[in-house]
Amino acid sequence: MNERLPKFKGEKLLAEIGKSTRGLTYLSETDAGIEPYFGGRVQTIEISHLTGKNDAERKHEKLDPQKFFDRLTKEKDWFGPREKERAKRFTLLKRLLEDNLHDLKVFRIGHIQIDIYVVGIDADGNLAGIKTRAVET
Repeated sequence: MNERLPKFKGEKLLAEIGKSTRGLTYLSETDAGIEPYFGGRVQTIEISHLTGKNDAERKHEKLDPQKFFDRLTKEKDWFGPREKERAKRFTLLKRLLEDNLHDLKVFRIGHIQIDIYVVGIDADGNLAGIKTRAVET
């Protein structure tokens, strides 16, 4: 069995995510910081784990992680040094999450002011990843 082993676990993983996200912003109609997220032990990933309540009626959608990161990691012809550096940092963050979390999912929760979570389950069975916010009118 050729299963990928995580490089980081628990507190070490959260510290690495913290280093990777320090100063990194998610661009929408307003720029928002990206923060590490830890949600405790879970068996599966459900929206209620992220919001802490039953949010069946609150608008939400699941995105494919690859699709979510494509917009953030692909360099465009017009990119200057700052944009290239941001794309490189998002590529490294994506790799960190993919290498250390299984069942990676992206949730967008809300309307206009949207909470975004990119989360998976770590080697110890804990929900972990990143969170940010987007404004879309």
